[in-house]
Amino acid sequence: MIEKNVKTDFVSAVYEPVIDPSTYVHPLAAVIGHVILGKNIMVAPFAAVRGDEGHPIFVGDNSNIQDGVVIHALETEKEGNPIEQNLITIDGEKYAVYVGKNVSCAHQAQIHGPAAVLDGTFIGMKSLVFRSIVEENCVVEPGCILVGVRVAARRYVPAGSVVTNQEAADRLPMITEDYPLKSLNKGVLHVNTTLAREYLKSK
Repeated sequence: MIEKNVKTDFVSAVYEPVIDPSTYVHPLAAVIGHVILGKNIMVAPFAAVRGDEGHPIFVGDNSNIQDGVVIHALETEKEGNPIEQNLITIDGEKYAVYVGKNVSCAHQAQIHGPAAVLDGTFIGMKSLVFRSIVEENCVVEPGCILVGVRVAARRYVPAGSVVTNQEAADRLPMITEDYPLKSLNKGVLHVNTTLAREYLKSK
C-alpha cells in the first residue's frame, strides 16, 4: 500500500511518497505520507514506513527494509512550527528519520525517529534505534536497544545489548578483520537489491 498522509495539527500538508521507479514496495507493505525512497530498495511484506507523524523519512539507494520493519517518528511540527528536538540534521537537511545508502534493516527492526542510520550499516533483527545515530559501516546485532546515543563508525553492538548512555556507546568494540559478521551486510545488500530488480521485472 502506497498512500498519502492525512492533514493534521502535526503534519500541516498532504504528501505523496516519492519512490524511485527502481524500488520495489511489496503489496503487503505500507509506505505512507512524507517518505522519500531512493533507488534499488526492497521494501518487504509487512514493513511499515510511515511519514504521517514525524517527517520527512528518507531511505537511500540500495538499502532494504525487510519483513515487519517499522520506520516511524515522533511529531516534528506543531501547528506548522518545527519541533527541533525531534529532527535530525544530515548534510544540512532535517529529517525525522534518515537511513543512508547500502543500509540493511533486518526483520522486525524498528527505526523510530528522531534517528539516523548512516551508509553501509546493518541493523539486526528485532533491534530498536530511537533518538540515536548509528554511523557508517556498523553492525547492530539482533535484539539490541539503542536509545539516546551515537554509535561511532565501524563499531558493532553485541546481540541483545541495551545501550542508553553515551559512555556505554563509546565503549562498543571496533569491527576488526576477525569479527565474524564484518561482511554480513554485503551479502544482505546483494540479495535484496536483486530481489527488488527481479520482482519489478516480474510485474
